[in-house]
This record gives sequence, structure tokens and C-alpha cells, in this order.
Amino acid sequence: MKIGVIADTHDASDVIERAVERFIVEDVEAVIHCGDIVAPFSATPFDADFDFYAVRGNNDGEWALADTVAEFGTYLGEMGELTFDGVDFAVYHGTSDAIVDALVESGSYDYVLHGHTHERVSEERDGTVRLNPGGVPIPEAPAPQAAVVIDTETGEIEAFELD
Repeated sequence: MKIGVIADTHDASDVIERAVERFIVEDVEAVIHCGDIVAPFSATPFDADFDFYAVRGNNDGEWALADTVAEFGTYLGEMGELTFDGVDFAVYHGTSDAIVDALVESGSYDYVLHGHTHERVSEERDGTVRLNPGGVPIPEAPAPQAAVVIDTETGEIEAFELD
């Protein structure tokens, strides 16, 4: 099963459209947004031919975002747990490094997905992969926005730049 992962889109409609197109081309069955969608209108392009899950980011200021996502997907709130094909995921925006580290170190998840820093990271620690797909470029993290696809059968992780 292929899972798309994205974070920190911050109302960048061009980036969002390219991500959705890429997820469709890659034939993902689910997309996980790790927070900072920002406005509800920026969530609606994810109403596509895949399941959609999102957590709240620190810049998601409009509480209507939860209702918008719930119209076509699942809004997980501050944090969530998902399982696809027996592969366990923790999803959190990432505002607390201590929480991210605790999720990774718990050994309870195959993947800990987060955003917040806008820096793309993929690292494995004791069998758990911590993955941040990156976000719209900011001075501290100037790399281009990326979408990530995880293949739950092979464990392959592929990043696609969206610039």
C-alpha cells in the first residue's frame, strides 16, 4: 500500500495542487497531512481519490478546518495513530521535540510522522523511522516543498519535490 505524506503547506495552493497530482500519479491509497494546512479552503483539494488524514498544526488558526476535513477525511486532532497493512504510524505536527523523540523511542510505531520545522528528515532509530516531509521554504529551511510516498510493503520512502 502506498501512503502519501505532506506537512506545512501553509495555504500554498500551487504546492497543494502539485502534491495532490503527484499522489494521484503515484496511486496512493491514503494521504497523511502532518499539520499547518492553515485555512479550511486549503484542505479541500485533498478531497480526491484517496483517504485523507490530518492533524492540527500550530498555524491552523481556524477551528473550521476540522469540520472541513471531516467532510471528506479524518481529522485526528493534535495527534493520531494509524495502521495500514499492519504498519503502525504516529502522526503529530511536531511542535515539541520531546514528544517527537518520545514517540520514536517508545518503539510502538514503525513510523513517526511530523512536520513543523519545514526541514525534510528521514532517519531510523531502533526500527522506527522518523519522517518529516519538509514544508514550504522558510529562511531556516530553504529546501523546496516535498511530498513523500511510503510503500508499506517494501518500506521504500520516496520524496518528490513540488517546486
